[in-house]
Amino acid sequence: MSQELGGKLIPVRVGSINDLARIAATIVTLGQPAYLVRFTGAGGKRVYGIIAVLRDYYKHYGLPMIYYYVDGDGSLGDGNYLLVKVDDTGEHIEVSKGTRPGWIAIPIIDLAEKPSFFPDEL
Repeated sequence: MSQELGGKLIPVRVGSINDLARIAATIVTLGQPAYLVRFTGAGGKRVYGIIAVLRDYYKHYGLPMIYYYVDGDGSLGDGNYLLVKVDDTGEHIEVSKGTRPGWIAIPIIDLAEKPSFFPDEL
């Protein structure tokens, strides 16, 4: 299967940090460890990403995906965790220096440089 697509990670840019947070939170709630990587890309933009395995489509089951979000204006800050909470008032996503009770905390790992498997334009 992955040989059809060159045996590489498939990069997929998501529309918002909330989309990336939902992917990460789903992985964590299924009992698997998850973390985000963060690096400074072209033009000083902060890039957040998570490697996941596609499990939804039978023909490409097991295909490695890298979902990423570009924080173009730096509004997410420099926290160490992406916190996720869903309750009766809605979805709450934020980057924080620490964790909080009742929230899913996904660690953010800062990379020294952009990994080679990210798209060149980043």
